[in-house]
Amino acid sequence: MNDHELAAALATEAGLLLLGVRAELADAEAEERKRQGDKRSHDYLMAALAAARPGDAVLSEEGADDPVRLGAQRVWIVDPLDGTREFSEPGREDWAVHVALWCEGELAAGAVALPAQGVTLATPTVPAPAAWPGAPRVVVSRTRPPAVAQRVRQQLGASLVELGSAGAKVAAVVQGRADVYVHAGGQYEWDSAAPVAVARAAGLHTSRIDGTPLRYNQADPLLPDLVVCRAELAERVLDAVR
Repeated sequence: MNDHELAAALATEAGLLLLGVRAELADAEAEERKRQGDKRSHDYLMAALAAARPGDAVLSEEGADDPVRLGAQRVWIVDPLDGTREFSEPGREDWAVHVALWCEGELAAGAVALPAQGVTLATPTVPAPAAWPGAPRVVVSRTRPPAVAQRVRQQLGASLVELGSAGAKVAAVVQGRADVYVHAGGQYEWDSAAPVAVARAAGLHTSRIDGTPLRYNQADPLLPDLVVCRAELAERVLDAVR
């Protein structure tokens, strides 16, 4: 199994595990579903990566950071459950599992599973989104749309699409259900590594909000801002942000 296939398989299997947790704890308190979802998916991914790629380092949202990764040539960057809140709410589909591989300075593979949608988007081949004839659509959080996204909406004459997790938002752009995702409220490498790998494979623009490249496997995993959009909109989006 190559790295692309492994990323896709692990994200998909973790997603199936999470669907089982969701069903098992349907009558439990939301906080218990969140806790068990985070833990069980993390435990699965760590064990699976240790078995499949024992020489690689791992950076996981739910794990202790291991400084060994900074000198490693291959680092898996995973978010075992992106959108814990949405996962805990019955019927919501906008949560994800992220599995990405950083290799020698670049994102080399990535997969975003959307388990409640029965979809896994994975490198190396991701279809480009279909053309959209209408006004651009900017995807934002359903609870706290950032001011930067509002500026982009105004400059582009766009509409807003509300979704939960970062992975679900980027996936919406990849799938052609939105055109722009811009975030400036604080994120970490595991929030965007796999989504960015998938978006790049689909031919989308990805960068920091100042237009500079996104860098991963840094000493501080904080990666606070992000733009993912159709390539033809990138200049207008970055101008609006500036």
